[in-house]
Amino acid sequence: MNCKEHYLPELELSTAQVRSALQCILHTILFLRSPGPVTPKDVECEDFNLTYARIANNHQNQPPNKAMGNIVHSLENDIDQKVDDAIESFLRTLSQIGPELLSGCLTVSFFERRATRQLFGLVSHEERVVFEQWVIRLVVNNTPRPISNDSAALMERQRIQDTAEGMLRSVLSKIFEITGGPIDHLPPVMYEFDISCSKRADDRENVYSRVANMPPILNLTT
Repeated sequence: MNCKEHYLPELELSTAQVRSALQCILHTILFLRSPGPVTPKDVECEDFNLTYARIANNHQNQPPNKAMGNIVHSLENDIDQKVDDAIESFLRTLSQIGPELLSGCLTVSFFERRATRQLFGLVSHEERVVFEQWVIRLVVNNTPRPISNDSAALMERQRIQDTAEGMLRSVLSKIFEITGGPIDHLPPVMYEFDISCSKRADDRENVYSRVANMPPILNLTT
């Protein structure tokens, strides 16, 4: 199976904007690529004037199989915290690229597990097959913002905010464009995801942060 790679537009954000922007991007991808029906939860982005959907934890919408419902709920309940943990790991892997600039990369990988047999079927092991990756490239700008209340400082702060929000909206638009396209590469079985952090998009020495298993697929065509 060939792995599809999606490189999202690069973002440049201030340190204070990184967490809310990455939460928005990661939860949007995970919600749209969930391999089964989930309940959406609308969330207002903390540092930007936009709303996004993430997977909700909803006891009232469990499937008839109570045991499976508890498993799905448990997995969904883990996502928020584990995404936040991945963001913290990302912030620790940033590399200096200028006097006030840092850069880093997050990769969301979707994969399925396959059991394979070797030596005439006497030895078996599990293989992780990645079928899709989303690469998020980010530059963190630590240049101090103007803090006075004069008109020039207010205009500059607004310009910085509008520029960052425009870039975030471009990333979200790209995610919607990709997820609205062909899904032939998505396997018709249960699949999982993880998030890896690296200093740049081509860094092979990724620091992996396993964030969750996804609920089993029911029907990708609905």
